Amino acid sequence: MNLLPGTVRERVVDALAVVLCATVMFLDIARTPGTELTALSAGAAVLASLPILLRRRAPVPALALAMLLIFAVLSFAHVYVTIAGPAMICAYTLAAARGRRAALVAAALGLPLVVLILQVYSPHGYVSWDTAKNLAFVAIPLALGVAAHDRRAYTEALVDRAESAERTREEEALRRVGEERLRIARDVHDVVAHAMVAINVQAGVGAHLLDRDPEQARSTLREIKRVSGASLDDLRSVLGLLRDEGAEAVVAPVRPTQGLAGIEDLRDGLGSAGVDLDVDLDPGIGALPAAIDATGYRIVQEALTNVLRHAGPTTARVRVAHHDDLLLIEVENDRGRGPAPDGRNGAGAGSGNGLRGMRERAAAVGGSFEAGPRAGGGWRVAASLPVGAA
Repeated sequence: MNLLPGTVRERVVDALAVVLCATVMFLDIARTPGTELTALSAGAAVLASLPILLRRRAPVPALALAMLLIFAVLSFAHVYVTIAGPAMICAYTLAAARGRRAALVAAALGLPLVVLILQVYSPHGYVSWDTAKNLAFVAIPLALGVAAHDRRAYTEALVDRAESAERTREEEALRRVGEERLRIARDVHDVVAHAMVAINVQAGVGAHLLDRDPEQARSTLREIKRVSGASLDDLRSVLGLLRDEGAEAVVAPVRPTQGLAGIEDLRDGLGSAGVDLDVDLDPGIGALPAAIDATGYRIVQEALTNVLRHAGPTTARVRVAHHDDLLLIEVENDRGRGPAPDGRNGAGAGSGNGLRGMRERAAAVGGSFEAGPRAGGGWRVAASLPVGAA
């Protein structure tokens, strides 16, 4: 556990390094035959060690100063073994901080300077072990500093990649949450819109027949009850996805999401509202992926809701076929036989939310969607969903 802040700890380390370098130079002076430790030689040793204090803030000036002060130490104190200590520390710091290019420049300038010092002050020959050793005092710290710099850069790159991957995972999770919310919103819209339009039409029929045919009016009210109950069950199954699975409260059972096989169940509700529905389902739809099955059902449901809303009493046809890895859906209706609930009689006008929702559902699974008026009157909706995409 570090008890000191980083900057204070670094200053303490640098001060200890100055004391250590000066001390070993004192010992080197004391053990060299024919020399003694004087105030001048001790001062030169301390002065040569002081550039270490600058190495973190100004590594280039620190190394240059350490190299130049070698001349001062050699002039006033005969130190040969330990004199390179401060310069080696500064060289390592420079290479670790600035990298390979700075180390090459430092080596290009430092090695000739070492050769010059050896020529002036060394009693050994030019080609000798002493020359190789002193040149290594320059090369080795720089190489170690470059290695430390590269290792730190590699570690930082790994951390950056890990953080980037984590951000990507979070963004992907948020995107999936957004898509799921949009899907649930579409399901809620389809369920509520279909139920409300059906109930609105049937309520109008019931009010019209209340005095003339009470029994038929009661049948219409029972149909309203059935449609509203089925819609509540469907809505409960959609909203059940938002419940906390870990909750201890008793949760009502949720029925599975509707699929294309449930289109037959829409026939009775539409029939009571005056829509004669002809359904043609390919037997091969029983093995569809769940996402395609649910998407196809919602597109048909919304298309039939639009028939109720814009055409009123009419004839409609639903055809679903599985052909060449494609699910082909077609919903057509004739011109309305009477006034539509919105007064448009199949003109197709409206807010456009239903068509936009169907188009978005088809695009979400990689399919296509088209809708428009028929030549002989009425409306046509067609969708093509890739079965292998889910």
